[in-house]
Amino acid sequence: MRARSDEPGWLARLPAVAQWSGLLLCSAALAAVLEFAGLPAALLMGPMIAGVVFGANSATIRVPRLPYFGAQAIVGCLMARAMTADILVSFLKDWPLFLAVVLAVILASTTLGWLMTRWQVLPGTTAIWGTSPGAATAMMVVSESFGADVRLVAFMQYLRVVCVAIAASIFGRFWIEGSAAPAHPIVWFPAIDALAFGETLALAGVGAVLGRISRLPAGNFMVPMVIGAVLHATGLVRIELPEWLLAITYALLGWNIGLGFTRAILGHAWRALPQIMLSITVLIGFCAALAFLLTRMLGIDPLTAYLATSPGGMDSVAIIAASSRQVDLPFVMALQTLRFMIVILIGPALARFIARRTM
Repeated sequence: MRARSDEPGWLARLPAVAQWSGLLLCSAALAAVLEFAGLPAALLMGPMIAGVVFGANSATIRVPRLPYFGAQAIVGCLMARAMTADILVSFLKDWPLFLAVVLAVILASTTLGWLMTRWQVLPGTTAIWGTSPGAATAMMVVSESFGADVRLVAFMQYLRVVCVAIAASIFGRFWIEGSAAPAHPIVWFPAIDALAFGETLALAGVGAVLGRISRLPAGNFMVPMVIGAVLHATGLVRIELPEWLLAITYALLGWNIGLGFTRAILGHAWRALPQIMLSITVLIGFCAALAFLLTRMLGIDPLTAYLATSPGGMDSVAIIAASSRQVDLPFVMALQTLRFMIVILIGPALARFIARRTM
C-alpha cells in the first residue's frame, strides 16, 4: 500500500543522535567523493546534498540557531579577509559596468517572477518573491504579508541556491582542469597564530551579536564582513581561519540549506517544478551571458566573471571563489556585495510594487 504524503518518513522515527550521526557520515562521504573529483567547495556541497536527502526523508533535526549564526559570522570573516582596498579600486574603476550588471540581474529575475505570476504558475504572488536574486530570508518574511506561500518561496530560493552552487562548482571544475597549476593538499590543522585566531573569533562573535541587535537582513555575516574588512584592510586585525574551522562552517551552512527541503515543501512544489527549474535555468543562463560580456570587455577569466554574476547564494559563491586559486576574489566579492546590498535596499519594495499590480 502506498504511504500517505502526510505520513512521517522513516528518518523521523529515529532518535536525534542517530539522525545526526547518519547525516555526519553521509556528509563526510559525499564531501570526500566530491573533493576527490576535484570539485570546488566540496566541503559545502557534500553536507548540502546530504541535508537534502535527509530533509526530503522527514529528518526532524535542524541546525541550532547559535551555531548557524556563528557559521554565518565566520563566512563574513572569510569574505572580510578577501575584501581589501583592491575591491574598492575594482569598483571605482568600472562602477558603471558593475551597476549595470547588478541592475540587469535584478531586472531579469523580477521579469521572470512577473511572468510566472501572470501565467499563474504559482499561487498569488509567490513567484515574484521566489525569483528575487538573494536576500532569501528577507523575501520569505515579507512575502507572507502579501499572501504568498512561504513554503514555495523557500523552495524556489533554496533550489536556486543549490542549482547555482552546483553549476558554479561544475564550471569551476572544468575551468580548473584547464590550468596547469597543481592542486595543493588540504592542511587540516596548520600552525595557528593564537593572537590572530583570537581576534578572528572575537570579530565573528561581536559581529554576530551586533548583527542580531541591528536586525539587519543577514546581519550575522554582513556586520562581521564590513567591520572585518575595515579592520583587515587597515592592518588592525589579521584574520586567521584554519581549514578545520572552515569545514565545520561549511557543513553547518550546507545542512541548514539542505534540511529545509522537507517532503511537504517538495510535494507542494512538484507540479510547478518544471517551470521553476526553467526560470532558474534562464536566470543562470542570463547571468552566464553577462559573465561572457565581462570576459570580453574587461579581459577577466571566465570563472571569475561567472562567480561574480551568479544569481544568489552569496556565501556559497564566496566559498567556491575562495576555494579556487585562479579566481579574482576582490572582483567577485565587489559585484556580489553590491548586488546583495541593492537587493536588500530595493528588493522588498520592488517586489511589493509588482505584487500590488498583479494581485
